[in-house]
Amino acid sequence: MVTTPFVRGHPESLARLIDAARDTSPIAGLTHNFYRYPARFSPKLVRAAIDAFTEPGDLVLDPFVGGGTTLVEAMVSGRHAVGTDISALATFVSEVKTAIYSDRDLAKLQRWCEGIAEGNNTCKPVAIDAYYEEAGYTKHLDSAANWHLKKAIVQAMATASKLKPKRLEDFARCVLLRTSQWALNGRKKLPSIADFRAMLVTDATAMIEGARELRQTILASGYGFTDITCLNRTTKGLESDATFADGRRPRLVVTSPPYPGVHVLYHRWQVDGRKETPAPFWIANRLDGDGAAYYTMGARTKELNSYFANLKASLQSVAALCDRDTMIVQVVAFSKPEWQLSRYLSVADDVGLDECLLPSGTDTSDGRLWRTVPNRRWYADQRGRTNGSQEVVLFHRRRGA
Repeated sequence: MVTTPFVRGHPESLARLIDAARDTSPIAGLTHNFYRYPARFSPKLVRAAIDAFTEPGDLVLDPFVGGGTTLVEAMVSGRHAVGTDISALATFVSEVKTAIYSDRDLAKLQRWCEGIAEGNNTCKPVAIDAYYEEAGYTKHLDSAANWHLKKAIVQAMATASKLKPKRLEDFARCVLLRTSQWALNGRKKLPSIADFRAMLVTDATAMIEGARELRQTILASGYGFTDITCLNRTTKGLESDATFADGRRPRLVVTSPPYPGVHVLYHRWQVDGRKETPAPFWIANRLDGDGAAYYTMGARTKELNSYFANLKASLQSVAALCDRDTMIVQVVAFSKPEWQLSRYLSVADDVGLDECLLPSGTDTSDGRLWRTVPNRRWYADQRGRTNGSQEVVLFHRRRGA
């Protein structure tokens, strides 16, 4: 009879991890609210995992980095970190959220913030980027309801493009990304131009303060600035990336991969009802990929064969990067957990990863750590329909560890 091993760690650290997983307070602090990336990771859960399984100076890996939560929490905890994502939008957001801005940088951004509204006039002509326009990146933004907001975005982007060095332009584009998401994505009633301008200033001010808080928190920690790397690439073959050529291995892998069978728009906004637009990539000045299946590891077919084939390739590369001291923590939700969870675990087993259970404190029938995430537009449940998504926190170690 095979006995499932337990997660190794100090009891108090593991108890804090359970509490953090079940914490439902809003995401806040540092640079975490720069952009509402879909399926956002819980900073408290990530911090608890970092505290439980690593020491300052260790390397943390997030192979599906999304909005960069893991990287930010690693920075303020004195850990080095590598984050990878197939989405250029994800790595753009992660790079902005983990950049360190000097007082001079922030003062320049503050002046840009103060001048945003003054230079925004929809009566003035604008120059549209021909490449993005012809490639369809502004699709569905020329309707009678949206054109004035599109024009305001273009004018603000023009002022952002004048900022130097490039990290300041990227910061300003991220401000526009955040405000434009608020103005356009899933809105039944669009804001006025005056409201859009006001929110731009509000968002810019909040983000400048968030960037200042991140730098000050790192300095106050005494750990100093650590190495943070963002890679825009697939997880498959990651073990061969030059980033790991020096042989260093992560002490912790903490991530939230695409959820099997759960429809999440990582790469689009919905405007004019449910019409999808790749406008986020246009605003970020990044290139889009190849449709929903590109970002979710496979189309949502009944069997999800392409998803699990891609998952296997990804986990093989993750396993190749790990040694016997590495803890792998994954947060996953399922559209049909009654069969998808077992198949997910079977894939992990096939690539040489052994599941570990927490020794106590989960209080669930299967011994796993489940968490509820309220207020999501999509859901996956464990025991029938609920008000929020049910995610499970899975723990693995490389076989033989």
